[in-house]
Amino acid sequence: MKWRAYPAEVLPLWVAEMDTLLAEPVAEALQSAVSRGDTGYPGPGHAYAEALAGFAARRWQWTGLDVARTAIVPDVMMGIVEVLKVLSEPGDVVVVNAPVYPPFYAFATHADRRVAEAPLDAQGRLDPETLEAAFTTATAAGRGAVFLLCNPHNPTGVVHTADELAAVAALARRHRVRVVADEIHAPLVLNGTFTPYLSVPGAEDAFSLMSASKAWNLAGLKAALAVAGPEAAGDLARIPEEVSHGPSHLGVLAHTAAYDAGEPWLDALLTGLRANRELLGRLLAEHLPTVGHRPAEGTYLAWLDCRSLDLGEGRGTVGDVREIAGPARFFRHEAKVALSSGDAFGTGGAGHARLNFATSQRILTEAVARMGAAVRDRG
Repeated sequence: MKWRAYPAEVLPLWVAEMDTLLAEPVAEALQSAVSRGDTGYPGPGHAYAEALAGFAARRWQWTGLDVARTAIVPDVMMGIVEVLKVLSEPGDVVVVNAPVYPPFYAFATHADRRVAEAPLDAQGRLDPETLEAAFTTATAAGRGAVFLLCNPHNPTGVVHTADELAAVAALARRHRVRVVADEIHAPLVLNGTFTPYLSVPGAEDAFSLMSASKAWNLAGLKAALAVAGPEAAGDLARIPEEVSHGPSHLGVLAHTAAYDAGEPWLDALLTGLRANRELLGRLLAEHLPTVGHRPAEGTYLAWLDCRSLDLGEGRGTVGDVREIAGPARFFRHEAKVALSSGDAFGTGGAGHARLNFATSQRILTEAVARMGAAVRDRG
């Protein structure tokens, strides 16, 4: 999709997948399964969850992931929808931190929930006061509410700290709001360390959705895990059994291999992403010096503040990743570079664009040079 959605002359730095080959352990697991004819129904067991638990213990020093409190789901967003269905009722509010991943809006709305925003602060971080105000409003009529947390945050690349997450847990407890954490980018921390939401005090009734999809480039191999805190085990059990039929058997094998044996590949990847992040900073300073940009602490996404360029008002729809507007529209047509439109990310997104720097340095250099030239040529 990344390379075929636009004409060949367009450099695609939009959808969140990487231009990289598979990790060898993942490729070997898939090739072995195919050579054995192991393409039938999946067998029982917790190999995927056990692999994630081992990775979490090694990588994040988190030993609290109990495989008995996990359920396999087709992917992270479909898992989020299933968790929303057991934690809330139609018409209940789902709170999000705008600007945020557009499917948060679309999937929650399609599940008959109402989305309310608690915007990030001026530094792109969680704002406890704004969050508390949103929780208060969401639960004012005695209805249930869910906070859909993005950790690390997409599109800003912020990695929430343990203290920030503990503050979220305390607020959620106080207002009886359930937290569901999308932690799909968890292995992709470029600065500091990742703190799993379920590891902080007060998060015992929360959920996390995880997979190896983003870190090992496995979006086409569907499989994810819903992980429940100790107090949420009963809710986990209410997810319909047929949901577990959705993931791909080969996807489960691939994600398991990634967590079990893919860390050396991941370490090399992170080295490359850090180098690309630094290169992007230099390229922006050279070609687009007035564009605002905070280097991502995690993910491989850059959130570009293009308001100084005056490239036109955004006309996109919140949550609609198919429509481009504002700066993304300008760069798509004038520079032949495809970015994600900031309008789709909700409040705070207008005048912004999201750039995916998980590509070759040659392509990244060419893309930003084209963008700068298009702005200069505009006069």
